[in-house]
Amino acid sequence: MEYVYDDQNIFAKILRGEIPNRTVFENDHALAFEDIAPQAPVHVLVIPKGPYMSLDHFARDASADEHHGFMKAVAEVCRITGVDEGFRGISNTRVHGIQDVPHYHMHILGGRQLGRMLSD
Repeated sequence: MEYVYDDQNIFAKILRGEIPNRTVFENDHALAFEDIAPQAPVHVLVIPKGPYMSLDHFARDASADEHHGFMKAVAEVCRITGVDEGFRGISNTRVHGIQDVPHYHMHILGGRQLGRMLSD
């Protein structure tokens, strides 16, 4: 699959500082910020700073340093937000996965008991 990144998506604009966010954590390779429409008491988005459209695009084309930096950001978000009782990491991908923004992102949701992911 060929990936054509849209640099006008909302997360690209956040990374460029054109749209404000409530930053939870940042390192050289990732930015984590609070979701504007939280679905749980803790709802943080972790995005890579590189132009990756989806989880598989990031997994295939990102460097080892980008992978490591992204996962370290996920770990720090979990530590900072105190989701010790558990959390869910979700990466919606493309049309069938209901991906709303064409920039790879992982939702970290926690802070309460979460229901089953899928009912069918």
